[in-house]
Amino acid sequence: MRVAAALRDAAITGLVAAGLFLPLVALRTDVSPSGALFIRTRWSDAAILIALAVVGRFALVLWLGRKIPVASTESAWWEEPLRRAGKFFTPVLLLVAVALPWLPGTGRYELDLGILVLTYVMLGWGLNIVVGLAGLLDLGYVAFYAVGAYSYALLAQYFGLSFWLCLPLAGILAAFWGVLLGFPVLRLRGDYLAIVTLAFGEIIRVVLINWASFTGGPNGIGGIPRPSFFGLPFSMGGEAGSFAHTFGLEPSPLHRVVFLYYLILGLALLTNWVSIRLRRQPLGRAWEALREDETACRALGINITTTKLTAFALGAMFAGVAGSFFATRQGFISPESFTFIESAIILAIVVLGGMGSQIGIALAALIMIGGFEVFRGLEEWRMLVFGIAMVVIMVLRPRGLVSSRTPTVALGERRAISGALVGEGRG
Repeated sequence: MRVAAALRDAAITGLVAAGLFLPLVALRTDVSPSGALFIRTRWSDAAILIALAVVGRFALVLWLGRKIPVASTESAWWEEPLRRAGKFFTPVLLLVAVALPWLPGTGRYELDLGILVLTYVMLGWGLNIVVGLAGLLDLGYVAFYAVGAYSYALLAQYFGLSFWLCLPLAGILAAFWGVLLGFPVLRLRGDYLAIVTLAFGEIIRVVLINWASFTGGPNGIGGIPRPSFFGLPFSMGGEAGSFAHTFGLEPSPLHRVVFLYYLILGLALLTNWVSIRLRRQPLGRAWEALREDETACRALGINITTTKLTAFALGAMFAGVAGSFFATRQGFISPESFTFIESAIILAIVVLGGMGSQIGIALAALIMIGGFEVFRGLEEWRMLVFGIAMVVIMVLRPRGLVSSRTPTVALGERRAISGALVGEGRG
């Protein structure tokens, strides 16, 4: 019976895959040496993809019995060992991150990749406040990232402010826009909230494109000042007063890269520290209660307006700080850097890592962003490999790599209550 069901589902999957892959993969428009357009066929590639989809669906139905696993409220037997292992894994991961610039074989490429991964880790931890803790689905998070980047670029360009002064200002401005977004969506939930936040992200991007006299339009803003080491510029000439001259070092372009790496590492750790501290405060508990049941929160007298606005504001603030760092690292920004796909990637990092899990988000960012580079040699096939990997993770771990939705303070209290009941003979 199960084999028949698997064959039927595999046949349906094959038809759907054929409808997708035949026009998208098998038929490709190309240009001849003479400049004429023609259609180049790739039937074998499409056939391989269709076969993979059919075989995968057949095996999946046989394995799961047509039942996709649903996360239970009870922890599986492996959750506790994983949680214990995480206590040792987290310090090791932090130690590797701190020592990365000094590890053998680390060059400019590895440092740039580390900076990129840490940027997405910081963005993921910021969005985790909104999505993972407060349970508010935000599809326009990249808008606050853009606000922070453009705030730094415009403040530095028009007012000559330094990076260290613009960094908190960019976060404050992004938090202000987070509050502006929070007010219209106070009565919205679920899909409706996601649609409005998605529209907000697109509105910001369109404004950046069309307000050319202020934002540079599609051409963006270039010549953004680079940060200095507390007033010591990173100069290749070794002039007096430069970083290399002050510390008696040979001028090297790696000095700025290493500084930027430790800067984003510090900003990411600050985001993590603030998030963990807030989770243990009444505000953090209100976020988690809002995530579980908004109606029950209202019945308990929790101020839903304040709870939602603080989640949006704090999440937006960290995105604005990350955007400011992005602008100073790149030296150039344009609206093309803040499209919806960026919001989708950040949200995927939060979901795949495990909503509410700090270490899970860090691992997901490392896998997703670093994975793109590992499979870069596959060229156009790497997106397929990446998509398959995401599907496998969500099938095997529906709640993410590190699933943890137990309220922060409830776990210890529950164990203490259980121990007291057992001691009284009532357990």
